[in-house]
Amino acid sequence: MVPLDDRDRAIIALLARNARATITSIAKDLKISDVAVKKRIEKLERRGVILGYRVAVNPKALGYETIAIVGVNAEPGKVIEVADALARRPDTTFVAVTSGDHEVLAEVWARDSKDMLAKIKEIESISGITSVYPAFIVDVIKHHTCVPEEFVSKREKQASDTTGSR
Repeated sequence: MVPLDDRDRAIIALLARNARATITSIAKDLKISDVAVKKRIEKLERRGVILGYRVAVNPKALGYETIAIVGVNAEPGKVIEVADALARRPDTTFVAVTSGDHEVLAEVWARDSKDMLAKIKEIESISGITSVYPAFIVDVIKHHTCVPEEFVSKREKQASDTTGSR
């Protein structure tokens, strides 16, 4: 765990809410200089806390009507090889080695159900895979790609306590 002070946490919380926030707007919210915010963000990036800035998209708006979380089991000693093969696929948006029912989980996007079934067949043919368990997503209730809401809400409160009058 990387040690963070309250201002670092507040910067992360503000960027989690709006990754397009300007250094000036963050500085104004935290009542510190633009230079201080810029240096802190650069330090958070160097330390591997902030990995990048991303856009969240609606898959359906891009023509991807079918999304599945695919559980995969692999031959002994082949888990990383299988995960790497899945990560190289252009239709996966997330791949992780896990514990539990499946050794690897992957999120796969497809144009429709027929396209997804073809993709599942391709995945089944990857060397080292012993079984594939697709779970088609019917409805997304929550999708948050940054930090847990509890981090954001706690840090925003701390930031207002830190920057408020004393």
